[in-house]
Amino acid sequence: MAEIKVPRFMISAPGSGSGKTTIVCGLLKALMDKGLAVAAFKSGPDYIDPMFHSRVIGAKSRNLDIFMLGKETARYLVAKNCRRTDIAVFEGAMGYYDGMGKTSEASAYDLACTCDTPVVLAVNGKGAALSIAAMIKGFKYFRPDSHIAGAILNNVNPMSYLFYKEVIEQETGVKLLGYFPVMQDCNFESRHLGLVTAEEIGDLQQIVERLAVQAAKSIDLDGLVALARQAAPLTYTPVGLEPVGKVRVAIARDKAFCFYYQDALDLLTELGAELVPFSPLTDKHLPADCSGLVLGGGYPELYAAQLADNKEMLQEVKAALDGGMPCFAECGGFMYLLERYREGEQTYNWVGALPGETAMTKKLTRFGYVHLTAQQDNVLCAKGGRINGHEFHYSDSTNNGSSFVAAKASGRGSWECATATSTMYAGYPHIHLWGNVDFARSFVTRCCAYKAEK
Repeated sequence: MAEIKVPRFMISAPGSGSGKTTIVCGLLKALMDKGLAVAAFKSGPDYIDPMFHSRVIGAKSRNLDIFMLGKETARYLVAKNCRRTDIAVFEGAMGYYDGMGKTSEASAYDLACTCDTPVVLAVNGKGAALSIAAMIKGFKYFRPDSHIAGAILNNVNPMSYLFYKEVIEQETGVKLLGYFPVMQDCNFESRHLGLVTAEEIGDLQQIVERLAVQAAKSIDLDGLVALARQAAPLTYTPVGLEPVGKVRVAIARDKAFCFYYQDALDLLTELGAELVPFSPLTDKHLPADCSGLVLGGGYPELYAAQLADNKEMLQEVKAALDGGMPCFAECGGFMYLLERYREGEQTYNWVGALPGETAMTKKLTRFGYVHLTAQQDNVLCAKGGRINGHEFHYSDSTNNGSSFVAAKASGRGSWECATATSTMYAGYPHIHLWGNVDFARSFVTRCCAYKAEK
């Protein structure tokens, strides 16, 4: 075991829609403006909030998902990514205690306990007064080890905050660390998978600047830093990795394909992969001298026509895969590899490396955490190989594959999924490669073998 001193705190909330992401973005920028080197983390499997964090801090934000990573790996990744930082800011997911099914497993609370992190509860104070105290007190004492040490009130005016601050602190034993007023011009838009991505908000930096200025005015930043410094040293188990070879791997990075776990990409790099970005939307050719392909999730359905019109790229991707280039494609990337995308009566021809078509539905399809088990040897693992994953999509396809079995973490149902061969993994489930490092090692090894065969 090893340990590292990591000043840290988490912003969580009673439920979704409390303004966690806007508060965190404002705090990240305000702390940076104080001259602090900041690391950012997001609990759970969400891809979008870390994009906002990353745009603010100028470095990659990281996901910490207890279900997909396990507790030991989560602690290691915090330590790994905080070696040259002054403070780490965690953002919780959903409500603080909301985990899998009826439990708090894999919740923000579970992460706070795992990483022994002080928690600041962000409470939407709109339309409430003393009831705010009841909510904070209920959350603090719902579990004896709640880790809740402070609170920030959102959507309240200065006079109300000052008027109720003392009584709320007396009733709860929780220190109020400030407030945010209603800031209509600083809201982030939403769509079917959550917030729009950071790249789609043209004035994001201006919004963040306004949030940071407000944070400097109405948040006790020194109090937050002092709270973070009270966190105990983080204990973790070091992990040693050796490269399996050197190989260039093309990775789709644009508005259509942007859902990636940064630590998983770093893992591929540590194993010897040079990740070379390209755009299936605008580039006509795959990057030169690449021996592997990664197609992440995103919003390909929003750019269906543009993807279909880029026929040179479609042909090159299909030719590469037909020629045996190893490929890892999940969710949106998997959709792109099918023959067609259907939108009403309109169809758009996509890569065609897999038979079938995909279309949007009106509800979430196969949503939630899953245990994945391979039914055959493939590019990621041998038959019987296991990794935890997550599905979250409104689309469905006529060919979801049958190379893995996905069993709901709740135990309520299972289904076949993904097409996995000796050179390809393509399916709806999202996985975090740190959940089973051997999956990443197998993929890079196969890419190296393909390079040698060429």
